[in-house]
Amino acid sequence: MVGATLFHRRKHSWPAEEFISKSTLQLLDLDSAAPPPHAWRRRLNCHANILKEFTITFREAIKMVRLGIRLWSYVREEASHGRKAPIDPFTKENCKPSASQGVPLGGMGSGSISRGFRGEFKQWQITPGTCDPSPMMSNQFSIFISRDGGHKKFASVLAPGQHGSLGKSRDKGISSWGWNLNGQHSTYHALFPRAWTIYDGEPDPELKISCRQISPFIPNNYRDSSLPAAVFVYTLVNTGKERAKVSLLFTWANSMGGTSHMSGGHVNEPFIGEDGVSGVLLHHKTGKGNPPVTFAIAASETQNVNVTVLPCFGLSEDSSFTAKDMWDTMEKDGKFDQENFNSGPSTPSLAGDTICAAVSASAWVEAHGKCTVSFALSWSSPKVKFSKGSTYDRRYTKFYGTSPRAALDLVHNALTNYKRWEEDIEAWQNPILKDERLPEWYKFTLFNELYFLVAGGTVWIDSASLDSNGNSQHQQSSLANSDGKANGLDINDQHNNLGNGNSVGIKSNDEVSAIHNRNGLFVDTRHVDDGDDVGRFLYLEGVEYVMWCTYDVHFYASYALLMLFPKIELNIQRDFAKAVLSEDGRKVKFLAEGNVGIRKVRGAVPHDLGMHDPWNEMNAYNIHDTSRWKDLNPKFVLQVYRDFAATGDYQFGIDVWPAVRAAMEYMEQFDRDNDDLIENDGFPDQTYDTWTVHGVSAYCGCLWLAALQAAAAMALQIGDKFFAELCKNKFLNAKAALEKKLWNGSYFNYDSGTSSNSKSIQTDQLAGQWYAASSGLPPLFEESKIRSTMQKIFDFNVMKTKGGKMGAVNGMHPDGKVDETCMQSREIWTGVTYAAAATMILSGMEEQGFTTAEGIFTAGWSEEGFGYWFQTPEGWTMDGHYRSLIYMRPLAIWGMQWALSLPKAILDAPQINMMDRVHLSPRSRRFSHNVKVVKHKAKCFGNSALSCSC
Repeated sequence: MVGATLFHRRKHSWPAEEFISKSTLQLLDLDSAAPPPHAWRRRLNCHANILKEFTITFREAIKMVRLGIRLWSYVREEASHGRKAPIDPFTKENCKPSASQGVPLGGMGSGSISRGFRGEFKQWQITPGTCDPSPMMSNQFSIFISRDGGHKKFASVLAPGQHGSLGKSRDKGISSWGWNLNGQHSTYHALFPRAWTIYDGEPDPELKISCRQISPFIPNNYRDSSLPAAVFVYTLVNTGKERAKVSLLFTWANSMGGTSHMSGGHVNEPFIGEDGVSGVLLHHKTGKGNPPVTFAIAASETQNVNVTVLPCFGLSEDSSFTAKDMWDTMEKDGKFDQENFNSGPSTPSLAGDTICAAVSASAWVEAHGKCTVSFALSWSSPKVKFSKGSTYDRRYTKFYGTSPRAALDLVHNALTNYKRWEEDIEAWQNPILKDERLPEWYKFTLFNELYFLVAGGTVWIDSASLDSNGNSQHQQSSLANSDGKANGLDINDQHNNLGNGNSVGIKSNDEVSAIHNRNGLFVDTRHVDDGDDVGRFLYLEGVEYVMWCTYDVHFYASYALLMLFPKIELNIQRDFAKAVLSEDGRKVKFLAEGNVGIRKVRGAVPHDLGMHDPWNEMNAYNIHDTSRWKDLNPKFVLQVYRDFAATGDYQFGIDVWPAVRAAMEYMEQFDRDNDDLIENDGFPDQTYDTWTVHGVSAYCGCLWLAALQAAAAMALQIGDKFFAELCKNKFLNAKAALEKKLWNGSYFNYDSGTSSNSKSIQTDQLAGQWYAASSGLPPLFEESKIRSTMQKIFDFNVMKTKGGKMGAVNGMHPDGKVDETCMQSREIWTGVTYAAAATMILSGMEEQGFTTAEGIFTAGWSEEGFGYWFQTPEGWTMDGHYRSLIYMRPLAIWGMQWALSLPKAILDAPQINMMDRVHLSPRSRRFSHNVKVVKHKAKCFGNSALSCSC
């Protein structure tokens, strides 16, 4: 898509020598110790400003007062049951968010720990749905250096730190340590899933130090990418004339964030493992009935590296061996007593006490010589327990078992396999990093936005534990009515009919694999590691909006999973396909209107897979009744078709087709005037859930048009020709109605109502066209209309928003003023901006697309921006106030990469001509009047039913 000479602009190119001298880069040019030139970076002494949260205007507050009262009551009610409400704007964290985040640790779905660019470990998300942002300042790397002759000595924590008791001579805690690092000559470099910290002569002017952080996030590797482990590789280069004895120290508190270390009952235990891997296990006893966690910290002993441990020290003056004692020992000896390995498990900690452990690795570095020292961290919390009791085994237990001592095996394998991880990561990233057509900022922002798949509260479980869970078994059995029918369509009959490849053109698995090989399929769903079962995956809408797999947002984020872990993406779609055909009649009060409805309506795509009991209790969201939302069902059909077309997985298509049909049939009730175009209902009935819509809307209307195309194309390939003809006929009518009601000559009006914002320019108005183009479907409108619309969005929503330096504002009046109808119309949504940029690229407007997305980089990731790196929010306002940090939707930047490199399977997808009008009777145009025809034919003609064209 991108022209060969388009991006020779050097703006925001980041030559490495701006931060690190060429001589230092040359010295570190071994074993990946030098950071790549295309990496995000900060100096360690960079100011980390406190971020500003959004506020609502007085007018917005008046409109939302009733919702606020109901929401406050709901939050209190949930708290009385010991549960957290999915949306709670009233409870603020004690730790104010700041611009200090960095690359998180570990793989996906086994709990995560983030690490700030200064080196602090924080953002603890071990227990599903909970996130403690507070750093544990005792968790540090430190260094002790002495030279031959003893006249040069250095001791420092390898992070700049400030503590209230720093400098107090009698302090026995961590403030007694040597916090001597200034950070002026030290830099952090991030290219997810790796990060580099370069100490260019700090604290020893004659020692260059590189710390490389590596986590196992490896596309299409469904085993290693689930592992809760990270490696820290230190490369030491001695530029002095004397050899140096260097001791590196890794300290860790027996804690999982917050005040958990104070609860008591925690035990530390030293170990000597295989292959020279030695360290300490920290067994953590959690509260509130949550499963326990075991941490492991370790280092690799080699011919030149000696590893010793201190299994237990305390942070208070009453400890038998204090933090100050530990530090003094390291300053004096550079190591601990070898006998510590024989000490066995420690005495359980008392309530109110904090116990820590330390691992030291010491080596001699010759004059002008080099040395490598490797540490690793792992954590084993094999059980996932949700607040309503359902418990599952995490994905990694399939390979490491459910024993808490699996932490030892995890840390060992991390230290012995990290070089292979790096080779695979570099093979994945290098083609993009070396693509000279692409802007520098785009390359590292693309990879760094993937942080969310680790730090976004992800849960990845073993399928076997789902099948053995009684609640889940019950939920699976209730996915269809007792007669197995959905809206009159016999699910079992249809599945059997579709499974007969001879009658409907479905090929066997071997034939499909042959097609994959011949066509060079971009999204590879063939055998990757251990068969097709890759477990089940959940990720949060955001750490502040605690709902699993929020579907209207997944619509934007899903490109990342499809491109990198397609089997996970297909399994998420299967979960929602089952949900479409289910119903949950339990009563729910919807807080915006105060009315009561049922939790999940049959035929409606759920907003999310739940919170307190995912898969079993969907729709944690209860602001509006999402069974009346107009975007969820079309988004389901569009995502399913895109995934079906991209992977060529016909079995997936067969499995989900009944849900696709049911989702389309469900939407017909919203066509109020029989023009085949759906209407909105005068409330915020789509993903913009404070932005009211009246009548026909550009956003939902275009999604509906694209869904009709996708359903028609999929029906033809599955063999349901008659349904395809129905969709084609509806598309023609709906397209004509939409253009008549909304097209104004240069763009599509926000809606067909008469409100003050009905003619607003909405950035997201062509979301349906984005998916149509991404899926190889015909354009929804003439090319001139698409380009005119996107140019209007660029000229107004992008360039009139701080000169294009902030992204695209959601709504803009045609006079160039921001639409301030509600909080969401005046916000800049990061993921929507990326989606608009992808649509521009697909429309041949590459320059405008990258300029649009660059605004998100400038405001969120650049040094002059607001400081949202590795915590990209849902959106921000013109004055830089964020809403909802660490949010799912910014993964939509991978929609840009999809647009830049459309897979061959999409480019070669079967073409469908939507413009051939099919002559059907008025009665036959309705989905609901034709389902029984298919069912009847199924009974009369058996396996040939879905190839019927009458």
